[in-house]
Amino acid sequence: MGLNDFEKNQEKKVVDASKKVRIGIIGTGWIAGSHMASYLKQPDVEIVAGADLIPGKAKAFFEKYGLENVKTEYASHKEMLADKSLKLDAVSICTYNRQHAQPAIDALKAGVNVMLEKPFTVTLDEAVEVIKAEKESGKILSIGFQPRMDANMQMIKKICQSGQLGQIYYIQTGGGRRRGIPTPYGTTFIEDETAGLGALGDIGCYSLDMVLNAIGYPKPLTVSGYKSAFFGTDPNYSNYVKIGHPEYAEKFSVDDFAAAFVRLEGGIILDFRIAWAMNLDTPGDTIIMGTKASLRIPSTGCWNGTVGGPMTMYHEVCGEQTQTQIPIIEMKENLFDLKIRTFLDACKENGTAPVPSSQILYNQAILDGIARSAKCGREVEIVIPEI
Repeated sequence: MGLNDFEKNQEKKVVDASKKVRIGIIGTGWIAGSHMASYLKQPDVEIVAGADLIPGKAKAFFEKYGLENVKTEYASHKEMLADKSLKLDAVSICTYNRQHAQPAIDALKAGVNVMLEKPFTVTLDEAVEVIKAEKESGKILSIGFQPRMDANMQMIKKICQSGQLGQIYYIQTGGGRRRGIPTPYGTTFIEDETAGLGALGDIGCYSLDMVLNAIGYPKPLTVSGYKSAFFGTDPNYSNYVKIGHPEYAEKFSVDDFAAAFVRLEGGIILDFRIAWAMNLDTPGDTIIMGTKASLRIPSTGCWNGTVGGPMTMYHEVCGEQTQTQIPIIEMKENLFDLKIRTFLDACKENGTAPVPSSQILYNQAILDGIARSAKCGREVEIVIPEI
């Protein structure tokens, strides 16, 4: 597959608009707006229902988008799922992190396909329970990792799978923001009771997926993790001052920085770090080292689902050291739109999940392991039960 193949893959496929996918949205906060914007671009979608814990919030949300006939008079997502008159095909779950697992389980048990926003869940145990419900239901569960849709990410995977790097033995990955604790929409992202995970769950899961997906998602074995919150708990943090909410420092109860040393099956070492805030422009590029060649993936100033510039492969030709620059592939479509479109296609064609839970389970196991290791101050074993 070459650059022309990637361009062909980006061409819009013809969508059968006569067969509508009936969608419900659980949780109508900030990220639900991104789901809604993408659904409204699809000719084969009918938004029929929504539910939110806050009375009146769902109704106001849909009216904002000009949808006045969407059913929202539900006290809970369970009540919405029990309404058989809706004939739901699928739901987007856009709740805060700690409310990801139960709505997903309930929707799958109700026989409804699920697009679940990232992170998968907060804990490994929760992820296991969701996958059990998925397997019992036979329905589609896809996790919201739109960076997977980027042709540059696909190129990284192609390079790793091609064998040109040889045996991959060490990976450095991560990313972050110099100042970027997400508080423009309140404190949902920064309080433990709603978020559970901070930078780890918000952007750390993306960084892990970029490299783990590329190398085939080997099982994680052990992790030595670290978390801190020096910036989030400081009332003088510049962004709090700018928005006039120094009191957010008292509410901050998740991580704004995390790092880990992870051992993977196959003798691969993963060196990981992620930040919402730091006194640095970047914690470093992503590096995938192999016995034949290594790949450098430039970091971005703020994680945005792609790479920060042309990638470089360092290798030898006829015994001489050289490097090959891999140009950026310009995407024609919005990654979030592609995430939604591939999910809809899977629902209509009884296909497979674009981002399968079986892979993201390992991602979640690492996040869970980092949190556990950081709490106890030592390396921990990652044990993933058979499901």
